[in-house]
Amino acid sequence: MFVEKDILQIQERGSDIATVEEQVRYFIDGFPFLQLSKAATVGDGIIRLTDDQITEVISEFDKSAAEGEIALLKFVPASGAATRMFKSLFGFLQEGKKDKSVEEFFAKLPDFAFYEDLKTSMASDNFNIETADENTIVSYFLTNKGLGYGELPKGLLKFHNYEDRSRTPLEEHLVEGAKYANAGGNVQIHFTVSPEHRDKFEKLVVEVLPTYQSEFGVRYIVSFSEQKSSTDTIAVNLDNTPFREKDESLLFRPAGHGALLENLGQLDADIIFIKNIDNVVPDRIKEETITYKKALAGIVLKYQKQIFGYLRKLNEESDAALLSELDSFFRNELCVVPPAGFDSWNDEKKKEYFVQKLDRPLRACGMVKNQGEPGGGPFWAENADGSSSLQIVESAQVDVDDEAQNSIFKNSTHFNPVDLVCAVKNSKGELFDLKKFRDPLTGFITGKSKDGKELKAQELPGLWNGAMADWNTLFVEVPLITFNPVKTVNDLLREQHQ
Repeated sequence: MFVEKDILQIQERGSDIATVEEQVRYFIDGFPFLQLSKAATVGDGIIRLTDDQITEVISEFDKSAAEGEIALLKFVPASGAATRMFKSLFGFLQEGKKDKSVEEFFAKLPDFAFYEDLKTSMASDNFNIETADENTIVSYFLTNKGLGYGELPKGLLKFHNYEDRSRTPLEEHLVEGAKYANAGGNVQIHFTVSPEHRDKFEKLVVEVLPTYQSEFGVRYIVSFSEQKSSTDTIAVNLDNTPFREKDESLLFRPAGHGALLENLGQLDADIIFIKNIDNVVPDRIKEETITYKKALAGIVLKYQKQIFGYLRKLNEESDAALLSELDSFFRNELCVVPPAGFDSWNDEKKKEYFVQKLDRPLRACGMVKNQGEPGGGPFWAENADGSSSLQIVESAQVDVDDEAQNSIFKNSTHFNPVDLVCAVKNSKGELFDLKKFRDPLTGFITGKSKDGKELKAQELPGLWNGAMADWNTLFVEVPLITFNPVKTVNDLLREQHQ
């Protein structure tokens, strides 16, 4: 299947032949569907915090952060281009199609945070935004003739207006970081970006950092990384043979957000906040987001303390009483149901099982009430070792042709807004090797095309799905106001973004 030139190409990308051959096998065999046991609901897999509990866990978190006892970091996937935000506008520019969303865009153009920039850009070429034709306006908005928004990533677009300036999502994340990822005055934020836009991100950070450091009295430590080419997956033809470019080289494609596990695994922090680049709001409604981010972090610290305590006890003793206590803790707190036959295991085997299940990364995932948004949600699912645990599950992982499985998925009460707080160090303070806790059988296969030829592409297990499948997981209900993604440009006209 592969010749010597292919092997050299694979090695130069930082990968190896065994990994690529495994990817081809997944194309041939497919990925198995995840077996859902039931939807996670409040009281049965999802924690609903009382006001007193929120106050308590935030107090503990604030104390640890203020005293510098823990290193905090905010991780923001920001590499995606904003092209899909402007699908209707591209249709108007290229084909003259004018749907209702395009009409709304023009009708409310002055309400967008980028309006003044667009006005200035057009004026530099002697166009008046108030009298110019619509085609000219969209051309200056989307292309490099003007703002070039159609080719920029979301993180660099103007989202929100303030009295003194307008802010990009990157800046809103800087502000958020100062509010809940502040450890003793230090705010670490890491953005994953695409290589072609990295210099623009770095330039913006240099421009705005002094303003926000002065305003919030903090020291920002901002870093960037790119999705590694070694994580790209091979593309194949429809008959599962390697897809080749015109020069006969193999075609590799980016493997989705699951590839960012490599980037995440190289960051040294005790607590890592994960949130998508476009899920930001203006200052006037940030308070609940800040409260619940801190609450999630406090929950993680609380459970991590319990887990480390149990590990110490297991190292010192393992009597029947402790094992019974752990059994209850796993089933009722961590929501892990051991494999069938567990009750008949001897004490030593149970101890080994508990140690293995305790000694792994921990995450708290915010969940909002389901409003019909496309995407994944919180479920109890069966694992390869026969246990059941909490998993974030996407529709592509479910056999929707199975009536029972489809019913479980369709009737879930909550939705995953990508609102995670992670603890990635063990009881000795060492970073876990996150790749060891990924379920490789939870990848995705999609149909694509290149140069007019159809092909099949493969995505690695999603960052918050299969890539974290073997983590200890806590689902916590968070308010809907904390979830305000911007999927189309007109979402910026919603009250939450004005």
